[in-house]
Amino acid sequence: MESILPYLIAGIAVMAVIVVLMVVFGKKSNSDDAKGSGAKKTKSQAQVVREAQRKLGKNPSDPEGLAMLGNVYFASQVWDKAIPIYEQLYKLSAVPGNNIDAFEPALKYGTCALKLEKYPEAVQALTTAAGKEPHSYEANYYLGQALYNVQQYDKAIPCLKKALILKPEAEGINFVLGQCYYMGHHYRDSLPCFKKALTENPSNKEALFDMADAMANEGHGDRAMKVFSHLRADPVYGARSCLAAGTQRMNLGDHNAAAQDFEIGLKHQNIPQDVLLELQYRYAQCLFSKNQFGKGLEYLNKIKQVNANYKDVNALLARYQELSQNSNLQVYLTAGASDFVALCRKFFNGLYKNSFVKIIDINVTSAYTDILAEVDTTKWQDTELLRFFRTTGSTGELYVRDFHGHMHDVKCDRGYCITAGVFSDEAHKYIEGRPVDLIEKAQLTRILKSITI
Repeated sequence: MESILPYLIAGIAVMAVIVVLMVVFGKKSNSDDAKGSGAKKTKSQAQVVREAQRKLGKNPSDPEGLAMLGNVYFASQVWDKAIPIYEQLYKLSAVPGNNIDAFEPALKYGTCALKLEKYPEAVQALTTAAGKEPHSYEANYYLGQALYNVQQYDKAIPCLKKALILKPEAEGINFVLGQCYYMGHHYRDSLPCFKKALTENPSNKEALFDMADAMANEGHGDRAMKVFSHLRADPVYGARSCLAAGTQRMNLGDHNAAAQDFEIGLKHQNIPQDVLLELQYRYAQCLFSKNQFGKGLEYLNKIKQVNANYKDVNALLARYQELSQNSNLQVYLTAGASDFVALCRKFFNGLYKNSFVKIIDINVTSAYTDILAEVDTTKWQDTELLRFFRTTGSTGELYVRDFHGHMHDVKCDRGYCITAGVFSDEAHKYIEGRPVDLIEKAQLTRILKSITI
């Protein structure tokens, strides 16, 4: 038994060496086969190119040679070299007698144009391709993309829907389809598309933002606000989300929360100019609502440096620069009811200096504020009615006519209509011969400057 053991050990060792050699040589053989296959593929492609060049050397418009060379570039995604070849084939297919099927040249020319962002050319060629083969997934999908890029959203939608029917498992179509609905203001139709797009790719922030904006436009403000708040810190969509969230809060009258959204948005880097200007514009409005005129004017001036004609910035600058220099005018236009009434009482006293004024009645409405008082001077005694309008536009004859009628109701001797804007020409004509005076912004401002509260 002991004499056999060494032979068994030696046999096992030999077998192990044989196995190792087989593995090593097997790997080498596979590697050589792979290299040989690659060489064969490269050689085959080179052969195709040489054969195509030979054909084109004899006839530069040889359809077979053009197709062979074009296919090589197309398969390698060398779009800039493929496009002139397929453009030539596309034009040749339209010539009678050439017997060239226009579908493939049109499809590939359109695809190359789409990849190179030559969208009008892509639309033209892919429309031909889809007409030749209505059930081609590629023709419908790429045509839908091209139409989207030229902003023909309503035409893109049926193409993308057909592509989705032809290939339901294809990814990316729902997102483009959702954007077509969204950009075409079909917000409700865009929502299921964006949801499917986010199922395919949960990290698609553009789909998430567009879906939130669509929800906001469809009246689902609470759901949209959650998404906008989630995106506020995003480096790409953060500023836009802050603008959307702040605008929604601003529309609800919550200017403090809106201002916080705009402040966060303005802290982002590399903000698109249109978003930046709108953030600054709306933030300035929030500041004005809180009577922070100096800071608000600072942001309006920033806007003006970039775009001197942005919205009503020039009018706002003129308005709030004046307000910043006249605190009583600020109260007249922006203060709450109690402060405004207190100012109106002072105005009455300022109008009749060195006289005794006894307030009889104060009536505050949404359109105006009336103060009825007895005025006693050394020379005369009257009952006076003052009506204050807080508007800055033009006040018409009907309002003055209504005021004059109310004067008769309360049996007063004289009346004044006061506005922070102007009265119309018809209003001025109406008071001729009547005990009514009209005080417009210029006179109002002078009197307000003389009042101390």
